[in-house]
Amino acid sequence: MDRKITEETNKNTLKIDEMNALEMVHLMAEQDHEIQSGIKNALPYIADSIDLIVDKWQQGGRVFVVGAGTSGRIGVLDAVELGPTFSIEPERWIALVAGGKNAMWEPLEQHEDSSSDAIKELEKYHFNHHDVLIAISASGSTPYSVAALEYVQEVSASSISISCNHQTISTRLSNVGIELIVGPEIIRGSTRLKAGTAQKMVLNMISTGSMIKLGKVYQNEMVDVQLINKKLVERAETMLIQLTNHSEAEVQQLMTETNNDIKLSLIIAKANCDITDARKYLSKANGHVKKAIEFATNR
Repeated sequence: MDRKITEETNKNTLKIDEMNALEMVHLMAEQDHEIQSGIKNALPYIADSIDLIVDKWQQGGRVFVVGAGTSGRIGVLDAVELGPTFSIEPERWIALVAGGKNAMWEPLEQHEDSSSDAIKELEKYHFNHHDVLIAISASGSTPYSVAALEYVQEVSASSISISCNHQTISTRLSNVGIELIVGPEIIRGSTRLKAGTAQKMVLNMISTGSMIKLGKVYQNEMVDVQLINKKLVERAETMLIQLTNHSEAEVQQLMTETNNDIKLSLIIAKANCDITDARKYLSKANGHVKKAIEFATNR
């Protein structure tokens, strides 16, 4: 068997079962320091992943995130929040977990050994060379995610893998292989701990970084957020007041005029233009508000 860091015994935690609760959490917090080190070493590959996704996205491609067990659930958690946060269509960033939707709520880890299931799922979505696959697997050798990576090669598409071991088969099969070396788990093999946390952090970086480069953030504000509840409407109004120095009444009028479109409201306020011109400049800037404002103010 290949040596896997994720399956090794952590010599620092051999007496964790003898500790009181405070000693336990101190040790867990100490072990979690390895996560930052593992991520730091992988930052160039994380950045490459963002660039790859943005390039394919601008050509109309989609992103598929696949994984089994904890890794698959992490992919689902990230994907479902991208719609309300950045207003992307749900069919453009799709998470697939071994065992299907029920695996989010039930322990169906036996499905991680199914290679054919991953391929069937991708075929159902007509996965093609325009798309990008992100395969998440702590070991880097889970059959479900490895089969997906092999299928990506068959259709000449692009792939990214996120694993927590050295020189994994997932890395060899990927255009970009991210290996997060965070050391053995405090409980041997329980990759819902350090490995799972590292994978979630990196997936956050990849999805958020991609959305920023696609123009869905102005400064550090979510300007493409879906205003689906009172809290989010109030946040949008506060954001516009702070960014434009307009009054609350003026901002509310802008939001009414633009049908609650934060981007258009911001361009109109910052560039002193009408809604028709705001739409024109936003289109010219491919959705990037800051670029649109520059176009409008230099007209």
